[in-house]
Amino acid sequence: MANSSPWFVAIGASGAEGMSDLLSLLRSLPFPLPSVTLVVLHRPSDRSSNLKTMLARGCPHPVVVADEGQSFEAGTVYIGEPAAHLVLAERSFGELVQDPDHAYRNRTIDLLFRSVAAYAKPRVIGVVLSGSLDDGSRGLASIHAAGGLTMVITPDSWAPPGMPENAIGYDGPIDLIGSATQIAAAISKAIAH
Repeated sequence: MANSSPWFVAIGASGAEGMSDLLSLLRSLPFPLPSVTLVVLHRPSDRSSNLKTMLARGCPHPVVVADEGQSFEAGTVYIGEPAAHLVLAERSFGELVQDPDHAYRNRTIDLLFRSVAAYAKPRVIGVVLSGSLDDGSRGLASIHAAGGLTMVITPDSWAPPGMPENAIGYDGPIDLIGSATQIAAAISKAIAH
């Protein structure tokens, strides 16, 4: 009997390089996508965001800005607003964590990853793409502890250490360190089961 619970793919990135990695990854994933995909990209909370437009133009998957209580469906990429952080609140419903005081600043990827680890275990894949600082490291450890898969983009040798290096060095093994296309291939293989 097949498992009826969807796979959740949670992706975190930051900055222009993270955006480039994100587009490359989403373009490389199969269409239609047999998973719920939740994305956090660090961006300023005091400016309007065109992330939805950029992702929708750059990949074949439908992209939705999640609403409070959003029912998640496989095949769709969900994002939050810059000041309303997307988390998984139940097995298939989202919640937006309002953050007017920036309490989660530079921890929004960890926030998402911990929520999917809690509710989607072990049918979750956490992916850390390029970005500065160390957001995502703790959340990937939570996903690993819940039995999910953890993947990190290969760090650039020319760039200062950032999210990929910190995720790799934080805690627990990483299942795959590779390019965006290698990560997409591994995600495709995992969610096919």
